[in-house]
Amino acid sequence: MALQAAALVPSAFSVPKEGKSSASLKDSSLFGVSLDQLKAEFGSASLRCKREFNLRTGPARAQTAATTTPSVTKSAPEGKKTLRKGSVIVTGASSGLGLATAKALAETGKWHVIMACRDFLKAERAAKSAGIAKENYTIMHLDLASLDSVRQFVDNFRRSGRPLDVLVCNAAVYQPTAKEPSFTAEGFEISVGTNHLGHFLLSRLLLDDLNKSDYPSKRLIIVGSITGNTNTLAGNVPPKANLGDLRGLAGGLNGLNTSSMIDGGSFDGAKAYKDSKVCNMLTMQEFHRRYHEETGITFASLYPGCIATTGLFREHIPLFRLLFPPFQKFITKGFVSEEEAGKRLAQVVSDPSLTKSGVYWSWNKDSASFENQLSQEASDVEKAGKMWEISEKLVGLA
Repeated sequence: MALQAAALVPSAFSVPKEGKSSASLKDSSLFGVSLDQLKAEFGSASLRCKREFNLRTGPARAQTAATTTPSVTKSAPEGKKTLRKGSVIVTGASSGLGLATAKALAETGKWHVIMACRDFLKAERAAKSAGIAKENYTIMHLDLASLDSVRQFVDNFRRSGRPLDVLVCNAAVYQPTAKEPSFTAEGFEISVGTNHLGHFLLSRLLLDDLNKSDYPSKRLIIVGSITGNTNTLAGNVPPKANLGDLRGLAGGLNGLNTSSMIDGGSFDGAKAYKDSKVCNMLTMQEFHRRYHEETGITFASLYPGCIATTGLFREHIPLFRLLFPPFQKFITKGFVSEEEAGKRLAQVVSDPSLTKSGVYWSWNKDSASFENQLSQEASDVEKAGKMWEISEKLVGLA
């Protein structure tokens, strides 16, 4: 969940912020393949026909075998091409931006959303409360503050047999009022450990799955934040994001033999979040440089607008939670509802016009998307490469 920042609010209120789906043709069955079509295509091959039928028409939530359905097939009765239902993982989908995005995608009937969440029951209640049809989502446990949990999630997802067409790294931890750092299962400062390192490992492990997708547009999306972008007014509200020379990251962020902050400085909960968002945006660009040409995967980041009412601010001081929404609505005019932000993120997931890779998307006051500019640090090629190499070591990939 990307954060919203109050650019004009006193520094004591310093906080971050965060943000349609398309596919024009209807599904003829769960994966775009009907029984009649299978009979027509496979004729007398009854055993294979039976196997394909079981794979494609079995209950969506219990599916365990890998599908091999091509992304575009012909409908026998009408001779029209039918796009199969896309499969998208959204982390942190039990509330806020993640839930709004899951709802926006599921409501099209063209996406099956894997809601990757830490609290299974909370996610189930949220999906039902949001009115998401049961056939359009699956909940899977994922705790990004545990690298073991990330690896287990990847194993469980692969055993489900579902294809992976889009991965949305949205979940985030934000502790602006914390006086002392909290740590992940592996001992990393929790904001960077969850928001950056957890998503970094998840994205790296699922890259092969994305690359195998036969969907027309496969994408990896990492939610950024204006608060980590110091070329904006909001990004200059203290404490400002600054990764320095990455000495704290290289030391493991454990607060023992080294600092719990990426730049090696004193702990600051608000800055830790902003730093993690810079890492998210650098990661997206490094993915683009390393893998886009080879795989054709679209790598993108975004800032969907200031969601001033998001639960991401639940740990901020009460006065801030009271004043920030009206401040954004009536003073800065930057307020965006969770519903609108969810639609914007869903647009980055599915809109055919947003397939450009390496882009940081934003929206203007008319809700039109545009390519935004990242700050010098958030687009530093050398720093991105160094951060990537250190992160690989920390998550056990190097």
